[in-house]
Amino acid sequence: MSTMAEEKKEPITIKKYANRRLYNTGTSAYVTLEDLAAMVKAGEDFVVYDAKTGEDITRSVLAQIIFEQENKEGQSLLPITFLRQLIRYYGDSMQMLVPRFLEASIESLSKEQDKFREQMAQAFGVGGFGPLEDQVRRNMEMFEKTFAMFAPFARGQRPTPDKPATPASEMDELKRQLAEMQKRLDRLGGKE
Repeated sequence: MSTMAEEKKEPITIKKYANRRLYNTGTSAYVTLEDLAAMVKAGEDFVVYDAKTGEDITRSVLAQIIFEQENKEGQSLLPITFLRQLIRYYGDSMQMLVPRFLEASIESLSKEQDKFREQMAQAFGVGGFGPLEDQVRRNMEMFEKTFAMFAPFARGQRPTPDKPATPASEMDELKRQLAEMQKRLDRLGGKE
C-alpha cells in the first residue's frame, strides 16, 4: 500500500546563481529558461532557490519564462486587455481573490481541453476546418469573380485569333458577371 507522499515525486531543485545561471541539482547540469519551460510542458515539477540566500524564487522565474514566451513571435497567450486588468488588481481589495480565481479557471481549462479539442474537431471537421474552410472558399470565389469583373481577360477569357474580343462581348460578359454577383449578394442578404 503506497502513501500519498510516495506517489507524489519531490520537485526538482534548481539553484540560481549570482551570474544568472540556473543549475539543475537533479541532473547536475546547467539549464536555461527554455529547458525549464520544456520541463513545465512535460509536467515536471521544480522549485528554484537563490543559491546565495536560499530564498524561493520559483514565482519570479516562472514569470520570467512567461515573459520570454510572450516575446516570441506568434507565441502570445495573454491579451493586452487581460494584462492591463491584471495590473489593476495589484494593490486592490480584490487582489487576494485573483490568484484563486485564475488557478480555478486554468485548472478548469486544463480538465476540459480534451473535450474542447474534440468539440472543435467536430465543429470544424476532421482534418480541416469544415464550414470555416467552405466559407473561405466561397469568399475566394467571390473575390475572383469580382476581380474578373475589373479584368475580364484575367481568367482564360483572353481574345484568340479565332475569337477576338469586341467591346460588345466584353460588355455582355461584364453584365453577366454583375448580374451573377447581384444574385449572390441578394442570397447572402436574405440569409441575414
